[in-house]
Amino acid sequence: MNNTKDRVSGAAASARPYVERAIRDKELRDNVRNAYSSARAVYDELASRRKVSDAATRLAADKDIQEELRHAIDELRNAAGRVKDVKRGSSEPGRTAWNGLLLLAGIALGILLNPITGPTVRRLLARKLFGSGNGFVYQGNGSKTSS
Repeated sequence: MNNTKDRVSGAAASARPYVERAIRDKELRDNVRNAYSSARAVYDELASRRKVSDAATRLAADKDIQEELRHAIDELRNAAGRVKDVKRGSSEPGRTAWNGLLLLAGIALGILLNPITGPTVRRLLARKLFGSGNGFVYQGNGSKTSS
């Protein structure tokens, strides 16, 4: 008995942020309501057919039904996006730092591999890392020789 009660209270506790969001968020309620009405309209159109093949043919051929189905899917995606905001809460600092590091690495690679700025930046970087001596000479085929 106690185990069942604990499971129910745990489920209620995990659902609480979603329920509170649904109560407070008018846009989320509108998205769900619009998705339901669009899906219901598609269902009513297709359920009036006697055979499944007739309904499938109508779904494949009727542009209005396809558009209504797209609308329902878009509304559900919007609602799911709003629910994800609840699930995620505030942005994670680790994720933000990782995204910043990836952006910085992408910019650095872009500068280094750019045909206009790349050779100059690579030469400057080599001087800073290896000193001003000409210890290495780039020959273009991947081999390095020392002078």
